[in-house]
Amino acid sequence: MKLVCTQSDLNTNLSLVSRAIPSRPTHPVLGNVLLAADPELDRVQLTAFDLSLGIQTSFSAVVETGGKITIPAKLLNDIVSRLPEGEITLTSDSTVVDTEAEGDSIKMILTSASGRYQMRGMSADEFPSLPEVKDGVAVQLPVEALMEGLRGSLFATSADESKQVLTGVHLTMQQDNLEFAATDGHRLAVVQTTNHNPTDEDDAAPTAGASDTSPLELTLPARALRELERMLGMSQPTDAVALHFEQGQIVFQGGEHRLTSRTLEGQYPAYRQLIPESFIRQVTIERRQLLSAVERIAVLADQKNNVIKFNINSVEQEIKLSVEAQDVGSGQESMSAQMSGEGLEIAFNVKYLIDGLKALSTADIQMQINEANTPVILTPLGGLKMTYLIMPVQIRN
Repeated sequence: MKLVCTQSDLNTNLSLVSRAIPSRPTHPVLGNVLLAADPELDRVQLTAFDLSLGIQTSFSAVVETGGKITIPAKLLNDIVSRLPEGEITLTSDSTVVDTEAEGDSIKMILTSASGRYQMRGMSADEFPSLPEVKDGVAVQLPVEALMEGLRGSLFATSADESKQVLTGVHLTMQQDNLEFAATDGHRLAVVQTTNHNPTDEDDAAPTAGASDTSPLELTLPARALRELERMLGMSQPTDAVALHFEQGQIVFQGGEHRLTSRTLEGQYPAYRQLIPESFIRQVTIERRQLLSAVERIAVLADQKNNVIKFNINSVEQEIKLSVEAQDVGSGQESMSAQMSGEGLEIAFNVKYLIDGLKALSTADIQMQINEANTPVILTPLGGLKMTYLIMPVQIRN
């Protein structure tokens, strides 16, 4: 195998696929990245796979001789990321396999304008194949809608592996819309986006497997979706991504990038039942002003119990934020707001509140409240169609 590519192309694509390399590989070859060079297409394909999450990407190169090899991902990434911009030449001789003392060891030589590096790899035959989804459901999804849904939901997933189904985002697909939902048991984020690509024409292939009467529902691991978010960041908002799904396995294909992942098993909570249908108090406030005040006062909240109190005064149309950290200090902020209903005092986990305020992204937001011990809903005014439910913290008088 012999090929010539640019440092920037190799570095960008290597950084992307390396995210699928396990920190503790169960087999040595899983710590490697599979490099395949195609002389007919003049392209290089990189693949990483931890048996659950797989990422594959390709880019243009001058391929003199085709071939495949697996190289330790961290080693190759560390070297390439430190090389200066310019051309890189990669060469390997697969015939070395049977003559090396190690048996299955292959040498790859990397040459750049500044130096020459030799690395030991392993045969591509030992690398597991990425899962294929040949049957099942096929759906075309707009990149912009996917990005919008992931940004508004991923942050609310659980990090507790014992609650496996809550470590993912629940995706519901219908003919005209997508719904993303995530909860960790203390808060819930739900985002609805339009399943319509502005570049689609009347002769576009119909969406398969999702209709108004029979929505497709599946729960995807947050780790895989974070990598999908990075992958989508390399695409244009008007691009489309193909989603292929069959029981237990999903594949996203967009341009030169491909991501495969297992789905999460188990029944996702009936989250729609958690959202109250009516409220007796409503507060409209400037999002950025509230976020800035909460972030300032959170410096004290972080010192002790992570709780911030809201004193909502409907007569003066004012909100007072306060924190009391025993043996540390206290803080208070106030701001005007538009509100209806009687005033009350309510408290929140400051981290959950900040996460939601960052995700809502519109200029103004609305807080919908019933009582100090019932779920509170934050929604944006205009733009993104998002519902963020947060459970208040009990206040001890």
